[in-house]
Amino acid sequence: MAGTKDLLLSEISSPVKDSESKVTVVGVGQVGMACVFSILAQNVSHDVVLIDCVEDKLKGELLDLQHGSLFLKNPRINASSDYAASAGSRLCIVTAGVRQREGESRLDLVQRNTDVLKNIIPKLVKYSPNTVLLIVSNPVDILTYVAWRLSGLPKHRVLGSGTNLDSSRFRFLMSQKLGVAPSSCHGWIIGEHGDSSVAVWSGVNVAGVRLREINPSMGTQQDPERWDQVHKEVVNSAYEIIRLKGYTNWAIGLSVASLAQSILNNSHNVHAVSVNVKGLHGITQEVYLSLPSVLGENGVRSIVNQCLTEDEKQRLLKSATTLDDIQKTINL
Repeated sequence: MAGTKDLLLSEISSPVKDSESKVTVVGVGQVGMACVFSILAQNVSHDVVLIDCVEDKLKGELLDLQHGSLFLKNPRINASSDYAASAGSRLCIVTAGVRQREGESRLDLVQRNTDVLKNIIPKLVKYSPNTVLLIVSNPVDILTYVAWRLSGLPKHRVLGSGTNLDSSRFRFLMSQKLGVAPSSCHGWIIGEHGDSSVAVWSGVNVAGVRLREINPSMGTQQDPERWDQVHKEVVNSAYEIIRLKGYTNWAIGLSVASLAQSILNNSHNVHAVSVNVKGLHGITQEVYLSLPSVLGENGVRSIVNQCLTEDEKQRLLKSATTLDDIQKTINL
């Protein structure tokens, strides 16, 4: 006996199994769901899969999102604790891990979150061997290195969210001091997503006007305007938000959505993301740090060779040494 669906619809073709924009997000905590919501709300992908081991939370988040499908241009949203659901993903975003506690540095999280990745990365690559891996879990630079080692994927297909958010914070704080929109303030934070990050003061500009040509001491302790406090605020931003509300989520979610859009759309936008920097700026260690990078359908297409001052280069080298020393203590 024919059912309502059969009487209503005459099928003339079979559904396509694979999606060109399928995104899997591992971890449905505050950060993971902010990433998912930003991706869906901005129509970055119409095919999103949530993966987590906490079944009730996973199902609850799935239902909540599905009920809003009408307002999200009817995307396909799926959720499972089985990694088979992630099969064929063009992009896999990893946000799972233990949360950073108040007063705890990102580097303190290393071994605990390394052990988490040991369970996640091989499964993602098994079901999506051609995927791009985007690591968001902290400490993101070291965990991106760990994910690269665990995955067996080429360097360009494993990247971290890095200082994309730090650079956004930097530009926002600049805009507040100058009274100019963040999108019109240009500046980069490179290196570690953390305490040893490097503000590239030599390149900060508005409309092509380098601010150091106006204020030669900008970013130094000799600067009477104390612009160096802007970088300190960038570094302390996450700690302050964690102190106030317990976690950070919305800004990193928006940041990740921008990275996903650049990858899925093959747009060649430049973002400060964590990449393998061996051989760049005199770095000899096999570490992942953030540098402005061109993103496309296969991950990192190229890395911008910035003209850094000697001081900026030395700070970057110090950042590389700091991470390399910690990586040597990791049990992979």
